[in-house]
Amino acid sequence: MPAGAAEAVPHDGETSAEFAARLAAGHDLAWIVAPETGGCLAEFERAIGAPRWLGCDARSIAIASSKSATLRHLGAHNLPTPWAHAAAARRWVVKPDDGAGSVATQVHTNRLGAEADLAGRHARGESACLEPWIDGEAMSLSMLCELGRAELLSVNRQKVATLPDGSLRYDGVEIDVLPRSSARWRSLATLAARVAAALPGLRGFVGVDLVLSERLGPVLIEINPRLTCAFVGLSKRLGRNLAREVLALQRLERIDA
Repeated sequence: MPAGAAEAVPHDGETSAEFAARLAAGHDLAWIVAPETGGCLAEFERAIGAPRWLGCDARSIAIASSKSATLRHLGAHNLPTPWAHAAAARRWVVKPDDGAGSVATQVHTNRLGAEADLAGRHARGESACLEPWIDGEAMSLSMLCELGRAELLSVNRQKVATLPDGSLRYDGVEIDVLPRSSARWRSLATLAARVAAALPGLRGFVGVDLVLSERLGPVLIEINPRLTCAFVGLSKRLGRNLAREVLALQRLERIDA
């Protein structure tokens, strides 16, 4: 344990969110790494709240925690989503509405099979959604967001394999794979800015998953309103202290408020 550090132990019966809120009260800021699944990230945000919460606001977390709500919101802002291409879809995908990491995601060769899968999950009380499958390269955008604006930090390649049974396997991410001088980078930087403008409560480091289709161009899949795997090693790759920059953005927002 580093010098000056102290061990923190939950009290009996204390939930993880209550534990984090108690510790946050003794610090200037709390930067929580948690998934959206089961409302986990939203629970931490409610427990800690302003002014110590470092990250996206409650509304943005609520929208981004639901894949179906995210696509509806993006579509309403004329951003490219799978549903814009539903009429021509040849495959469909069913997945947890609040899942992460391709867990319990199933690709179907027809809509009837996908709808049966969706109905079965709903019958079991599971949160699930259905959307057209987009063929192409699975990618992600790492963004630094504040007040409806975004800087595109890196374009990353998602290592996602479709298995013979239609399930997906997530094998990690390759960060910063696209040259900044390319036309595609400029196009994706514009897309990142449009996403941030559509959801101005996105703050700090944010990830956006998309598919690059040769025929359709970039198609947005989901927003991760939190740190993602692509954050690991990105500061070193870019020669920047991204954690420091996130903290600086928080201070600027306080001044603007």
